[in-house]
Amino acid sequence: MGIPILSVITFTPLAGALLLLLIRKDQEELIARLALAVTVVPLILAFVLWANYDQAAGGMQFTEQHEWIPVLNSTYTLGLDGLSLPLIVLTAVLSFLATFYSNFTIKERVKEYFMSLLMLEMGMFGVFLSLDFVLFYVFWEVGLVPMLLLIALWGGPRREYAAIKFFLFTLAGSVGMLLAIIAVYLKTDTFSILEAAAAQPFADNFTYAATAFWAFFIAFAIKLPSFPIHTWLPDAHTEAPVCGSVLLAGVLLKLGAYGLVRIPLSLFPQVFGYYSIVVPILPVLAVISIVYGAMVCMAQWDLKKLIAYSSVSHMGYVLLGICGGAAGIYLGGDKLSSANLALNGAAMQMFTHGITTGGLFFLVGVIYDRAHTRELKAFGGLGTQIPYFYGMMLVTCFASLGLPGLIGFWSEFFVFRGSMGTIPLFAIIGGLGIVFTAGYILWNIVQHMFLGEPKERWAQLSDMEWWEKATLWPLVATMLVFGIYPTPILNLFNTAMESLTHTLLR
Repeated sequence: MGIPILSVITFTPLAGALLLLLIRKDQEELIARLALAVTVVPLILAFVLWANYDQAAGGMQFTEQHEWIPVLNSTYTLGLDGLSLPLIVLTAVLSFLATFYSNFTIKERVKEYFMSLLMLEMGMFGVFLSLDFVLFYVFWEVGLVPMLLLIALWGGPRREYAAIKFFLFTLAGSVGMLLAIIAVYLKTDTFSILEAAAAQPFADNFTYAATAFWAFFIAFAIKLPSFPIHTWLPDAHTEAPVCGSVLLAGVLLKLGAYGLVRIPLSLFPQVFGYYSIVVPILPVLAVISIVYGAMVCMAQWDLKKLIAYSSVSHMGYVLLGICGGAAGIYLGGDKLSSANLALNGAAMQMFTHGITTGGLFFLVGVIYDRAHTRELKAFGGLGTQIPYFYGMMLVTCFASLGLPGLIGFWSEFFVFRGSMGTIPLFAIIGGLGIVFTAGYILWNIVQHMFLGEPKERWAQLSDMEWWEKATLWPLVATMLVFGIYPTPILNLFNTAMESLTHTLLR
């Protein structure tokens, strides 16, 4: 293409934030509308990328490379493949919808809020597109500060505690990742992620490879989040403003999942496989996350905290799928097809979870704005009081559950189908998560919120406004369309995963 489209997508939010800086803070409507207009640009360009991506060719496309820090041998390198493209679209869609929703709900410190949203969007784009370790790390850290501000300034009563906890956990993981990046550079003499993956650093020394692997894994597992380093997540989600929770669950958690595939799996496939099947620490963590997260949800009566813990469970499927893929690559032979399926399921789950959980957090905001409580036991009979909200919540919950015909089914199906071929015991145990997920969705949410006799205190509760419907409909439509016909997005993921597995087996 004639323009550096990846750079435009990445830095348009930064340009918008700088433009907002020049506007007086009392011009709140102008600030909100301008921020929304800015998010339209990467949204359109993301779909342009999808329309122009050559699936037959596969590999990295639309690449940009320029000299950046010669003394470090670090270059400004961007590119995307079938793994990162759907995540770029997901980021653009949720950022636009979050900004649109915030136009109607944010009334305090409007200028700072929308600047934080735009800076966060830039950081998320940068991580998915960076092909240089230094650039990747810079964008990884850039996204940390605006999310900290969103929680600390616009969050709930315990927002300072939640924000600091989120910051410290993520920063601790980042320190280890930085040391691992330096170690890889000293071994390969390059900061290029693709060149480092081709060089397979420390392939001749398992101890060094395992040390670097765990440094990367812990950094990404914190963001994923994986048991037992997930404890920052419920606090951050519970205290964050609605759109902060949407972007945190919908996109920021995917940075950890994406990082696991792009870096430790690509650079250290034998180590990843070793800890997936020989000493199966990683699939143990995955199934604990799945089952424990779902069981804890059944004990939650705060709707937002319940959805927060559901993210621990659902992102456990991502880790299980990646482990299944790593085990298949480690074993080789006829296990390769199962490895591809497991990795496709993990990648699909990244996209699926972003859509469904983003929708759930928007719906939490809708009910909380009216009832000023998230206590599930306080409700009852809302199905007849606010039927439109009931319908939206039902579709989104069932998509999260993995009901056939909705988007969540395919990601879980591919994870379990692939993992059954490589790590069958863990796939079977992980299947218990589906049972517990059905429990907390049907019992905690559907029964206690919507069924039974309507309570008099909610007699005047109003149904969804037009702008709330407009926020949810793109997400609900995605759940339905890809639930019936998932091939367009699965083809993208399959192109990337087949290329990865074949490359690692050479």
